[in-house]
Amino acid sequence: MIKAGIIGGAGYTAGELIRLLLNHPEVVLDFVYSTSNAGNKIYRIHSDLIGDTEMKFVQHINPDIDVLFLCLGHGNSKSFLGEHEFSSRTKIIDLSNDFRLAEDHVFQGKSFVYGLPELFRDDIKKATHIANPGCFATAIQLALLPLAKAGMLKTDVHVNAVTGATGAGTGLSKTTHFTWRDNNFSHYKTFEHQHLGEIVQHMHILQPEFENEVVFIPNRGNFSRGIFATAYTYFEGDLEDARTLYDEFYKDAVFTHISDHELFLKQVVNTNKCLLHLIKHKNKLLITSAIDNLLKGASGQAIQNMNLMFGFQESEGLALKANFF
Repeated sequence: MIKAGIIGGAGYTAGELIRLLLNHPEVVLDFVYSTSNAGNKIYRIHSDLIGDTEMKFVQHINPDIDVLFLCLGHGNSKSFLGEHEFSSRTKIIDLSNDFRLAEDHVFQGKSFVYGLPELFRDDIKKATHIANPGCFATAIQLALLPLAKAGMLKTDVHVNAVTGATGAGTGLSKTTHFTWRDNNFSHYKTFEHQHLGEIVQHMHILQPEFENEVVFIPNRGNFSRGIFATAYTYFEGDLEDARTLYDEFYKDAVFTHISDHELFLKQVVNTNKCLLHLIKHKNKLLITSAIDNLLKGASGQAIQNMNLMFGFQESEGLALKANFF
């Protein structure tokens, strides 16, 4: 059994992480740190955990743990690690965007490996520090990686993706209120979403000559969780050629699967899966990608990375059923 700690315990991703760790057969959850909720029982904030734990949020840390999860707002992980020290054997998985880009991956002598198992599994197994990918970045990269690996991204890639309300976090704003979100739909951060940096840098790693754009339109949906993304680009082969590329690239992937049938979001909600579907129309290939933004897009992928880092079965603690009905 390994000891785990969580920093920033009140948000949606932390809530999912607590749920997964409490039920993981190889983990003891040692503490959940939250200065704003210290002394409160965890289930007072994450009410789905009533009956599962009597743990309380704390405002002190145990530096001698095996794995630390950082569930802090973007920009806060660096400052937290700058102010706190942990054991030299403590492995760190950061869920913010502080260390995802190549220019940011080294901090205080610690090198953060980008935690997308379908691309960097072997590196993750040897890593001590992980930068967990963004949710949109996960869905979109998994849609495009096989094409980049084959050097077949010849033109711009157009992506349209919609995310649920939990993607905005627990903080209130005009666009997170029920009266605004219900029966509504809108786009935001068009062409310049922060996850584009992650996506493009890994397209270049797999296909260095890729100089085209990933044109990304992110949307807000009037549902709680999940990401449904469609990407299309020029493809000179036929559908069978594309399917062969994707089957080969993901042949060893535990959670990423290619479906023969068109997708819908409820197939993946509450799971760590990414489902992909391919359509060929004239000279365009359309790839549909669906994930749960809080699981494969955040906390579930963090557990997947932890499993790889500690030599556990990659799917351990992640056998989750979709909210299909």
